Amino acid sequence: MEQLDQIKDSLGRAGQPTTFTPGMQELEKMRITPEKELPPMDFLFRLFGKPCFPRGELVAITGKAKSGKTFVTSMLMACCIMQKVLALEKNTESKGHTEITESTEMKPLRVLWYDTEQSDESTQDILKNRVLRMIGHTDLTDSTDLVVEKTFDVFNVRSQHWQQRRTLLAEAVRGYRPDLVIVDGIRDLVNDINDGVLAQEVMEELLHLATACNCCITCVLHQNKGSEDHNLRGWIGTELMNKAFEVYACEKLLPERIFKVEQTLTRKYDIEQCMYFTVGEDGLPTACGVPTGNTATENRERLPQLNSEYIVHDEDGNWQFDLQRLFLDAMRGEEEMRHFDLQQRVMGLSNIRNYQTLAKVFADAVDKKFIVKTKNAMGQVIYQPAPF
Repeated sequence: MEQLDQIKDSLGRAGQPTTFTPGMQELEKMRITPEKELPPMDFLFRLFGKPCFPRGELVAITGKAKSGKTFVTSMLMACCIMQKVLALEKNTESKGHTEITESTEMKPLRVLWYDTEQSDESTQDILKNRVLRMIGHTDLTDSTDLVVEKTFDVFNVRSQHWQQRRTLLAEAVRGYRPDLVIVDGIRDLVNDINDGVLAQEVMEELLHLATACNCCITCVLHQNKGSEDHNLRGWIGTELMNKAFEVYACEKLLPERIFKVEQTLTRKYDIEQCMYFTVGEDGLPTACGVPTGNTATENRERLPQLNSEYIVHDEDGNWQFDLQRLFLDAMRGEEEMRHFDLQQRVMGLSNIRNYQTLAKVFADAVDKKFIVKTKNAMGQVIYQPAPF
């Protein structure tokens, strides 16, 4: 009653009618004020030391076909047991099921892998010969069975109707209470990938599940088929971009057969480094450096597709970006911009279509002092126009 009286008094002071409906009472529970105590975000992992994959949120992993998406989800699964897999590591500050034990090692995270795409045999093969081998279980033993029982809930639902896949996924998340959910892929949770109403419904359902069950739901979705189109496929891809807390893009670089993983969107912590890995003869990922030489990624960035307004030529016919003009136009009217926002602006103006070129453009612009790189109070990377 005291809370209700306070709300009525607040409405009265605001000049509003004091009729207080059940809907308004429900809305008051969601009111945000400067002094309201909110729990800090809880991230399951860190990538290059930066928190990522938060509980209560959706994360997207995307890329072309055969670009390494399943390798990345396999690393996530392995990292639910291992302290570190390549540049990915469990977050020692995470709460929930990840309390520190007496041996200073963290308890495993429970993971639900919900495979909608592959055959039963392929799902089993990845679990046995990739995930379990990454955590040191090369043979099927009683200890392996115990690890699987305590950590992994793996289901292949490819044979089910799309509506049944949605229903069973919700039941699995509520029943098994995982820390991490991997839905590979969410395209198979809808009948029509371009049904906007259904796509929004599915995304809201997944976000509600993540919040209610305090887990991170990682959604795998292909990019469009065109070589230069990196947008997520269909209307469901658009909705996923709208709802996702983070997006990670996977790319296979030829001819070296190097895989690249890059954070392309975040709502909190910018991860500027890309993770590069190769696959060894044992079928397991191995960290490697930034590829050099005549890669397909480098060849793809040809002059004709770039915006000629931001290209300058020397006497020998060589070309380079007019970085001063490009970033001046990109930041026009802005005192500062977040990393992702400026990336999108620069790509739109210049028509750059691969992130390796984009990263070099940003590094050169900072080095030549055309933009100033700094961080805001929340630790996010921001850029400011250089004083000319």
